[in-house]
Amino acid sequence: MKIGVISDTHGDVKMTSAAIHAFLEQKVARILHCGDVGTPEIVRLFTPEIPTDFVFGNCDPRTETLRRTILSAKQTCSDWFGELELEGKRIFFLHGHQWERFENEIHSGQWDLICYGHTHKAELRMIGNTLILNPGAIHRTPTPSVAVVELETMDVSTIHLINGFDR
Repeated sequence: MKIGVISDTHGDVKMTSAAIHAFLEQKVARILHCGDVGTPEIVRLFTPEIPTDFVFGNCDPRTETLRRTILSAKQTCSDWFGELELEGKRIFFLHGHQWERFENEIHSGQWDLICYGHTHKAELRMIGNTLILNPGAIHRTPTPSVAVVELETMDVSTIHLINGFDR
């Protein structure tokens, strides 16, 4: 099973659409949005064919409006912190601006994968048995990117986007 990981869309419809197109091409079965969604229009871009789980970021001040939009789009709103178990892998995701909680989860040893955003920089590292993944950002970055994780092998692919198209 493949999952897509995206963060920091900040209301950028063009680049978010390109990211969703890339996820469809990669045949991801689920998407995790690690916060800083930006606007309800972004939520509406995520198609019902791919279940999407959202968490809020520090630039999502109207969380109640986003929550209602996410739920009306038949997607999942995990508020500030999300937890999933897929294909036997325990996954935690958050935006990442709550550094104390982020560090506690990293060092807890209970997760196979932790996904986050906030820094607008892609990152992939192991701490103990936990894979830490930041897919980069869609907006406010010179190199927009998303990530795809093959859960069976925990292989990660980064997809770079330019001018609204994947490259």
